[in-house]
Amino acid sequence: MTNRKNMAKAAGVGAAATIVLGLLSTGAAKADTFIPLPGGEISKTLSDGTVVTIRLVGESANINPSMGSTPVHRNAWVSGTAEVDVDGANAGAIFPGYTVGCQVNIAGGGMSGGVEGGADWSGDTVKPTLGANSGGNLSLGPGQSKSFYVLDQEVADDFGNETHKKRNKFKSGSGSVSWADETIGLNGCGGYAQARAFVSVEVETDNVITWVTLWGRPFSLG
Repeated sequence: MTNRKNMAKAAGVGAAATIVLGLLSTGAAKADTFIPLPGGEISKTLSDGTVVTIRLVGESANINPSMGSTPVHRNAWVSGTAEVDVDGANAGAIFPGYTVGCQVNIAGGGMSGGVEGGADWSGDTVKPTLGANSGGNLSLGPGQSKSFYVLDQEVADDFGNETHKKRNKFKSGSGSVSWADETIGLNGCGGYAQARAFVSVEVETDNVITWVTLWGRPFSLG
């Protein structure tokens, strides 16, 4: 004889399992996406013959497409290392950062219309138009982009007052700086969004003071 009480109990267990699986599926749909990025390398010969080489290595991004559970919120954690080599015992400073765009092409030239603190895309010897500040919590509308630095170093000025620097200085021809899980928080962008790393280096030799910039590959924020 079929036991109706046992059947009802089994049905209840099955329904509970279905609910649990449904919740797990929802969580999986919102799981973070890890993106290994290729980094890059550039070498530039300055007007006095000095060769500058910049490398971006160990670059990655961990993307959460909707931190606010809405399509206008994105969050990412980015990591990487910038390495610089300059001929001779020359000095300089490394300024790593990211440019973020909402429904705008940040893969090359031609950015226009609402670009705020973006970049001068005309060559690799010019630093980003700064505009850029430290901190990656950004609000962008369609056709806008902004840049920010990943470093925010507290140092004392000549009078002992606290100042904030967005660079890592180097001497003797080489230097490097690493960052891990730097946050990119984007609000207000209802369309596609991208980000792109840059490493700008100010180089100072006996004859030249100039900038060289390496751009990483653009990646989607969802």
